Amino acid sequence: MACAGPSPPRAGRVQEGAVRLTALDIQNHEFASRWRGLDPDEVRTFLRLVAEDFEALVRDGEALREKVRALEKRVEDLSANEHALRKTLVTAQALSEDLKQTAVKESELLISEAEIKGEKILDAAHRRAAKLAEDIREMKALRGRLAAALRATLESHLAMLDVLTEEPAESDPVLEGKVAYLTRRAPSAAEA
Repeated sequence: MACAGPSPPRAGRVQEGAVRLTALDIQNHEFASRWRGLDPDEVRTFLRLVAEDFEALVRDGEALREKVRALEKRVEDLSANEHALRKTLVTAQALSEDLKQTAVKESELLISEAEIKGEKILDAAHRRAAKLAEDIREMKALRGRLAAALRATLESHLAMLDVLTEEPAESDPVLEGKVAYLTRRAPSAAEA
């Protein structure tokens, strides 16, 4: 008969609190058969593993029982202190109520002071906003005046530029006669 499942580990020691076999491993373990029956070495090895695991379980059970005893002792100690804790709780609740009332009064006072300061800040802000609005109005008026003055200056310079760049009028016969007269006299004056 062959092994149906994985055989349990054969080497090493059982770690404290660790279980190497499960109930299913024990139930489903099949020993290899030999000519004369089961393999005695495998049976001994399996029994040794079961014994080691059982011993570990017994140790774990004893450790758990010791923990239970320690916890029961702790519960007894806590029960003994319960009355003192209840008294302390009542005192703390009374103190808490007193502190709460004091805090409410102080917060009401702080709120009142904050409201007064807030109103003062708002008044100052409104005054500042009004002053800024007035300054803006004055700046706009000044800008308008400066724009008008600049426009007038530019228009006057443009008019002067127009006059300078105008083509002279068509020839004037009187003017041409005077220029011709002066031109004729100029060489004779240069000779003298």
